[in-house]
Amino acid sequence: MLFDQLMVHAMMKTMSSGNCTLNVPAKNSYRMVVLGASRVGKSSIVSRFLNGRFEDQYTPTIEDFHRKVYNIRGDMYQLDILDTSGNHPFPAMRRLSILTGDVFILVFSLDNRESFDEVKRLQKQILEVKSCLKNKTKESADLPMVICGNKNDHSEIYRKVRSDEGENLVSSDENCAYFEVSAKKNTNVDEMFYVLFSMAKLPHEMSPALHRKISIQYGDTFQQKSFRMRRVKDMDAYGMISPFARRPSVNSDLKYIKSKVLREGQSREREKCTIQ
Repeated sequence: MLFDQLMVHAMMKTMSSGNCTLNVPAKNSYRMVVLGASRVGKSSIVSRFLNGRFEDQYTPTIEDFHRKVYNIRGDMYQLDILDTSGNHPFPAMRRLSILTGDVFILVFSLDNRESFDEVKRLQKQILEVKSCLKNKTKESADLPMVICGNKNDHSEIYRKVRSDEGENLVSSDENCAYFEVSAKKNTNVDEMFYVLFSMAKLPHEMSPALHRKISIQYGDTFQQKSFRMRRVKDMDAYGMISPFARRPSVNSDLKYIKSKVLREGQSREREKCTIQ
């Protein structure tokens, strides 16, 4: 839209990654928010996305923030990932996470009926919150979202949610998809991200299986349009995790939302600082 077109010329987002600085155009910077009840596997799905690993030990999440940057055919992209708490002790913080999100993954466990009911509540809340914001900003109504039934590696005798119930939640929205996955067995996880990024009109190479994962050692050369690894042929998409990324402050997110509503200046800028 016009506002975003103006912003790409007005502002570049800068991120620090080790000893190098990567500049990512604001129009190529996105936030993915992962929501759901406790113990449904949200962090396991995020771990699969970032590292291709599954952790057997359960550690309750308060809120985790990750950042991944991409060089795709010479263009830089940034994806911030907010892995939220299942307990949501601060409703205002969850609402803020929804307001600042661009794409969403709602996770429930196929063997837990209550977690599915929570996803239905979350879906309704996201639609209401984003609808309110879009009415004020006159943004596009597209809201890319995946509803994800995790733990499909468990026996059917433990299943508490039928497949058609999940599919019914997305049947009336072309920007919403339903997947049954297993973070443990890595079943359908890559496919889920591929569809999510496609609905969001993001490069499909952002999906875990479609880019070369590289380490921070490539530093300053990573954002060069001619960047290419010598030993990798026919590869023009690379992804790198930023190990030092920290969640923008609450104040920063609030300013971001306010600027969107008021059409003030550099509205897509989200500074890098810790929550106060």
